[in-house]
Amino acid sequence: MALPTTGPDLPRRLTRALLAGPPGDTARHELMPVAVDGTAFDRPAPRNDTRDAAVLLLLYPDTGHRDWYLTLIKRPDYDGVHSGQIAFPGGRREGEESLTETALRETREEVGVDPGEVTLLGELTPFFVFASNHMVHPFVGYVSVRPGFVPCEIEVAQILEIPLSHLLEPANLRHETRELRWGPARIPFFAVDDHKVWGATAMVLAEFLELTRRL
Repeated sequence: MALPTTGPDLPRRLTRALLAGPPGDTARHELMPVAVDGTAFDRPAPRNDTRDAAVLLLLYPDTGHRDWYLTLIKRPDYDGVHSGQIAFPGGRREGEESLTETALRETREEVGVDPGEVTLLGELTPFFVFASNHMVHPFVGYVSVRPGFVPCEIEVAQILEIPLSHLLEPANLRHETRELRWGPARIPFFAVDDHKVWGATAMVLAEFLELTRRL
């Protein structure tokens, strides 16, 4: 049986699924950290000073469209809340630009992909990231061939190109116990080589993967 992520018509099928409505928090629930006894942590609500941000789930096919790849980045180590984390290309909205313009601009700045080459397919459910106080709007888009990535040395330590088939493999969804600001927690994560994709990135990714399973 073919995976839902194969074939040249994946963008068309994703567009149709996004128009029907993304899965939202129902799909993200499995990737939310919980206390070691299984109880959920309180999720803070957006504040009056919460800022908008946008990220791009950028896809491209391999030769023959046997699989599609998703682009993630590893942030450099620095004195900040997102130090060393795995993330989607993206960032804070500037001025009067639209959220789609934010996602495309940040993708160009961080990984060197020309916005003119990207076809946007739709938007997943906005997600409040309380650690940075941003309401993040995740957009899905694709390019027809692998881009000539040019990482920004200041903002990107590494570009990760991950087959969707890898992310859909149940064995690559794992858990570990870690100390968070609220106490000991059970952390779900996607294992990608020697990286652990967890937190807000994993939750947005879980919603997207559930969308592909519905195709």
